[in-house]
Amino acid sequence: MKVNIFAEDFLNLKYLGCATAAKTLYRQLSSMPDMEVSWNSRGREFDIVHYHTFGPLSLLSRRYSKGTKILTAHVTPRLNEGGIAFSQYITRYYPYSYRKFDHIITLLDGYRTEVGQIAPDVPTTTIPNGVDRNYFRRDEGKRESFRERYKISDSEKVVLAVGQQTPRKGIYDFLELSKMHPEIRWVWVGGFPAGPFSKDRLKIEWMKKKSQENVIFTGFVPDIAEAYSGSDVFLMPSYSEMFVLVILEALSCGLPVVARGIPEFKGIFEGAAQFFNNVEEAGERITDDGLLKQYSIISRDFTEQYDIKKIADMHCSLYRKLIEA
Repeated sequence: MKVNIFAEDFLNLKYLGCATAAKTLYRQLSSMPDMEVSWNSRGREFDIVHYHTFGPLSLLSRRYSKGTKILTAHVTPRLNEGGIAFSQYITRYYPYSYRKFDHIITLLDGYRTEVGQIAPDVPTTTIPNGVDRNYFRRDEGKRESFRERYKISDSEKVVLAVGQQTPRKGIYDFLELSKMHPEIRWVWVGGFPAGPFSKDRLKIEWMKKKSQENVIFTGFVPDIAEAYSGSDVFLMPSYSEMFVLVILEALSCGLPVVARGIPEFKGIFEGAAQFFNNVEEAGERITDDGLLKQYSIISRDFTEQYDIKKIADMHCSLYRKLIEA
């Protein structure tokens, strides 16, 4: 089976979650027998071309590539609100692009309805994101190097957030929590992959400059597993998501997770994470060391069901089904 995995991952776009998910899947598929897998190939002869973005390069590739064209819908119009400036104009592009694919993969069953409204004639299948559990595991050496790099002592409690610095990702609540709990180190990994199109960028940059000494913005880091290993709690304050990969990565590294109580998170991570509805509740969860320890014990085992090996098998089954059809 010849498969081309395609994602527009140039410049800052390579830091987006969809590019990370695509590369994780690509690496696992490449290790499987009877699979000839390419990454962003310009060739034409493929059984399957699996797209993880739908920008101009993806649509150009779709026009000249042979084989069945699949899109994984990592983002829907609802998720652009609070993340990208002028999102209402970008939303108009979705029907035009979605309807050009032969099949669409949704990460959650709940989003098949939204995708169906955008592209009613395109069949869908639900396959969640997967995590490389061999790579994402707690490493004491990485913990030491991360803390040494950012001058964090062994005794300090570190709360980590990973994502784009946008209102949708909850960065305002993150900054508010850092003021409420100055005894804790607050670390945000991630930047502005959408560049000048990031929502509230100038305001956020100004607020970052006014933040206290207990707050660290690392930007993008080459080894995200090092950040997970160097932290004690993972905070996910996002207001809307699909199937967010960073929670899986944090859990796989054995971190207790404190996430906003949105339906998407509760539907996936119930029993493996604690949830909050406001910053006061978030602070209570983060400072309850006894409860955090209980959740850290069960966190890694929870991710076994989302091991990338199992998720890759699900993709292969869908590929074969579409080729045979």
